[in-house]
Amino acid sequence: MSIRLTLLAAAPGPALRMARFDDDQSLDERGLEAARAVAPALPPAARYFTAPSLRCRQTAETLGLSAVVEPALRDVDMGTWRGRYLGDLATEDPGGLGAWTNDSAAIPHGGESVSELCDRVGAWLDALPQNTGRVLAVTEPAVIRAAILHALATPPTAFWRIDVPPLSCARFTAHAGRWNLRLG
Repeated sequence: MSIRLTLLAAAPGPALRMARFDDDQSLDERGLEAARAVAPALPPAARYFTAPSLRCRQTAETLGLSAVVEPALRDVDMGTWRGRYLGDLATEDPGGLGAWTNDSAAIPHGGESVSELCDRVGAWLDALPQNTGRVLAVTEPAVIRAAILHALATPPTAFWRIDVPPLSCARFTAHAGRWNLRLG
């Protein structure tokens, strides 16, 4: 048996619209409405997971999913940058921001590097039992980027070259220990 995994990016919240490193705010009505609109298009699954953030849990709840919180699907730890605006960091810490976006091992904020995120997500993917079947998980865009890199055996340096819009899906299949990205 193979695994068919769909990773769904959480609904957009105010922090995303304001280009702020999230401080895990609740979704607003605009985000909830967007989530309700995609519900009919979601593939069926035998198991549902959600990242621990309030945004992901509310997205899953709005979609009517009975999802289990999975800590490995949490967003990248932004350390001291959590709650900060991207524009402010570009002005106040351009060297740190540049290092973080150009060096996957950099941790100028004291949280988690892109490489560490990719390792964590890859370990979760590889630990899923082969008889898992169909899975849908609501998670963060950064986690979806990391999963794509893992499936394609691509280095973390390509992390920033993948755009993951809110409520978009990435689909994967796994068979005999090998992950594939599934388009369409």
